[in-house]
Amino acid sequence: MPSIRPLQITAAASLALLAFSYFGAYDRATWWMEVAPVIIVWPLLLATHERFPVTRLLLALVFIHAAILMLGGHYSYARVPLGFWMQDLLGLARNPYDGIGHLAQGFIPAIAARELLLRKTPLKAGAWTFTLATAVCLAISAIYELIEWGAAVAIGQGADEFLGTQGDPWDTQKDMALAWLGAMLAQWLLARWHDRQLKGLQA
Repeated sequence: MPSIRPLQITAAASLALLAFSYFGAYDRATWWMEVAPVIIVWPLLLATHERFPVTRLLLALVFIHAAILMLGGHYSYARVPLGFWMQDLLGLARNPYDGIGHLAQGFIPAIAARELLLRKTPLKAGAWTFTLATAVCLAISAIYELIEWGAAVAIGQGADEFLGTQGDPWDTQKDMALAWLGAMLAQWLLARWHDRQLKGLQA
């Protein structure tokens, strides 16, 4: 069984970033909503390591996704300085950091879904795995948009920081399109690397 140490180190680093992102957060309610996946995923990975150790590629991607969520939670997505820098550089009409978050929402879960499908079902790497992993990411994106809708109804105007729409009426559709693109990009770019790591995991 792979060593738990890389997981422990990565989880500890994420916990340190989580604490850093909490202090001085722009809006504490928004912070809790944005970082909720981080708080759920790391304990889950630690609890299931003996039965289902994940590849180091997936572990690294989870850490990157956690960092994206924590940065967005600290500033709120519409106010992340990196996004303002990109907005000025590219001449965009709005801070694009929310788009980075939704691209990651497809990119990272695609590898997680692929890992589960290849290790827990009879499927092999190929078109069906690609299609199902992509569909899983679209489902996650749709659920997240429904959560945002629920938050908007429940909280009202106070949900604006969580939604991060910045006045764009097509924000929901664009978010889902970015997640879809991210899911496909992850598999196109990382499938062979992922396959090698899966073989190493089974050795």
